[in-house]
Amino acid sequence: MSRNPFLDLGFPPEEAAALHVRSQLAAALEYHIERKGWSQIEAARGLKIPQPTVSKIVNGKIDKLSIDFLVKLMVRAGLPVSITGGRAASGRRATHHSGVAV
Repeated sequence: MSRNPFLDLGFPPEEAAALHVRSQLAAALEYHIERKGWSQIEAARGLKIPQPTVSKIVNGKIDKLSIDFLVKLMVRAGLPVSITGGRAASGRRATHHSGVAV
């Protein structure tokens, strides 16, 4: 079993990675909305997006939402975002992160 459930489901690695990042971001936003006690209308106002978009996030209908858009919502919500993995410019593996690691 991998750390990416989409790989385990048989998706190609590049698609599995994108799906995993998208789902992690949406889950963090959903948790933030719940923690704030926001209704979907309050979340829409707070995130400056239409209420139907909030509905998509909280109901897991995120296939049409881009990673870029979800990152922007994380920033609007005041949530930290970090990407881990890959190599730093120096060739050393990045070892620090904070916030939602995707």
